[in-house]
Amino acid sequence: MDLFESLKTKVKGKQIKLVFPEGEDQRIIQAAARLLNDNLAAPVLLGNEAKIEEQAQELNIDLTGLEIIDLDRVSEIIKEQMIQAIVERRNGKTTAEQAAQWLKDPNYFGTTMVYMNDVDGMVSGAAHPTGDTVRPALQIIKTKPGVKLISGSFIMQKDDQRYLFADCAININPNEAQLAEIAVESGKTARLFDIDSKVALLSFSTMGSAKSEEVEKVANATKLAKEMAPEMPIDGELQFDAAFVPEVAKSKAPDSKVAGNANVFVFPDLEAGNISYKVAQRLGGFEAIGPILQGLNKPVSDLSRGCNSEDVYKVAIITAGQTLADD
Repeated sequence: MDLFESLKTKVKGKQIKLVFPEGEDQRIIQAAARLLNDNLAAPVLLGNEAKIEEQAQELNIDLTGLEIIDLDRVSEIIKEQMIQAIVERRNGKTTAEQAAQWLKDPNYFGTTMVYMNDVDGMVSGAAHPTGDTVRPALQIIKTKPGVKLISGSFIMQKDDQRYLFADCAININPNEAQLAEIAVESGKTARLFDIDSKVALLSFSTMGSAKSEEVEKVANATKLAKEMAPEMPIDGELQFDAAFVPEVAKSKAPDSKVAGNANVFVFPDLEAGNISYKVAQRLGGFEAIGPILQGLNKPVSDLSRGCNSEDVYKVAIITAGQTLADD
């Protein structure tokens, strides 16, 4: 079954509340209305209500049923509750005055809503750089227990082929421990989206065929990842052809249970990951869905600033699916 048809079945009718800090953006309004009409989520738009209504009229969209929160009209009682929640969460690192200033930013406001369980997840980034989405999430929602960093994966889909690439969005040059964590979290993410994860840590070397610090990093990260998740099929270091092509795997890594069958590809650094997913997208004809932020306590998704309403719609469905991870 297509990824989104599968996810739609899982989230339909569950009234999963997702907040969209960029509520005045036409792409967001279009996607939110569609999500509501398809009964896939209960969107909450942040922004100036008059501007949102004006944009909706231009698009000929009926806003009936869509919740809109105008930050300039939020009651002082609610603001105080949110300020207190931030101060307590930050454990002395942020004053009440600083928290009040944060809440003027829709990304911080939306993130705090997620933290306080007023909504189930957040989708942002259509008009903001990645840092503006990730920073509030790290400061307020924070990472899951046992996880030290967040990373960004992409689901790569074409016809009946589905793979996961990571990290393609966040960590520039992860060390061994970080790379191991990315590998394990990527395997978990893949399972959420019906991929029977077999994780390959990629390099320009296969099982010691080359010697360098870069190769050693990937090899050591593989050992750590296997210790962290002994039940998960993980192997490396592997060149892409050894990880992906069974015939090549037989000659280069004959004893590996992952080589030749990998479907989760972990790149040694952001440069390799970002280039690779875009090559697969532009030359290979794969649809790149993401980035999906991994490792957070609650789902927050970062859109590309070049996204269209269809991208927003799909990332929102993925975010809704992430909220069911513990169900």
